Amino acid sequence: MSREPRKLLVTGGAGFIGSNFVHHWYSQYPGDRIVVLDALTYAGDRQTLADLEGKANLRFVQGDICDRSLVDTLLKEEAIDLLVHFAAESHVDRSILGPGAFVQTNVVGTFTLLEAFRQHWMLAEQPATYRFHHISTDEVYGSLEPDDPGFSEKTPYAPNSPYSASKAGSDHLVRAYHHTYGLPTLMTNCSNNYGPYHFPEKLIPLICINILMGKPLPVYGDGQNIRDWLYVGDHCSAVEAVIRQGTPGETYNIGGNNEVKNIELVEMLCELMNEMAPEIPVRPAQSLITFVKDRLGHDRRYAIDATKIRTELGWTPAETVEGGLRRTVAWYLNHQDWWQPLLSAEYQEYYRQVYS
Repeated sequence: MSREPRKLLVTGGAGFIGSNFVHHWYSQYPGDRIVVLDALTYAGDRQTLADLEGKANLRFVQGDICDRSLVDTLLKEEAIDLLVHFAAESHVDRSILGPGAFVQTNVVGTFTLLEAFRQHWMLAEQPATYRFHHISTDEVYGSLEPDDPGFSEKTPYAPNSPYSASKAGSDHLVRAYHHTYGLPTLMTNCSNNYGPYHFPEKLIPLICINILMGKPLPVYGDGQNIRDWLYVGDHCSAVEAVIRQGTPGETYNIGGNNEVKNIELVEMLCELMNEMAPEIPVRPAQSLITFVKDRLGHDRRYAIDATKIRTELGWTPAETVEGGLRRTVAWYLNHQDWWQPLLSAEYQEYYRQVYS
């Protein structure tokens, strides 16, 4: 069945999940117009979109989501009907070191986008097809005990870090704009993502890169913290399903059905690197595992109950954690030219502050 081309504004589209989404959407709907807005802070890299540069239907704009004039201009001149909001400060450790940037980007930035999109939607006489899709996290729900059921869309919010608190604030704004103004919003709360183009500060790329460099593999506390791991390609397909079929005003939780203890995840990565990277300087890679002082306020367990998106929209993740990790390790082995320049002096200083 034919469809009218859509005009997307994707915030944070040069970041990890955002760039994967841009690639996914372009592969599915090459006739749609995609405008990427990204401030290119430390975790944004235009090289993540290098293979799409020059495509007629893709435009890249470097700018801040808090710049209301810029957002207004893009919405108007591109006649945007779908705003997909990935832009965020997203690393818990950095939020502990400097929470101010998280409030500015995640709360003020989301507010700026909501206000601009609301005006744009109203000037267009409130078309039923318009959507504002907000990408959020399972961390807004707090921490689970070992036998607790997974987070559902009805789980009360209980954020425990400056990062998760700022995301909770942005979620509340999105919900309020739907209920107060009728803005056609959608919201998804996802579990931990992994895959290509993941900045080296996050656990999985950090472990892969440190093994290649023969450096210690830092594991917080006792390593028993549990996360539900979601391959980024599955996340992108879930967001697509919500955009296509989701009900405005609703929230959908997205999980990978892959609960793994941190220490077990690190050991799995070590095994894959032992197998797939025969030239690593230290073998076996497991000998590099080093337990470090636990993160402040470290949540013990996250898990997602994805019943709603499965039953209402028919979405389920396609990737197992074993298969997804193998694909991810292969990507980092084959794209050292992408991640090596990211190990800057600023990154090394951040690493020293967190793990020393």
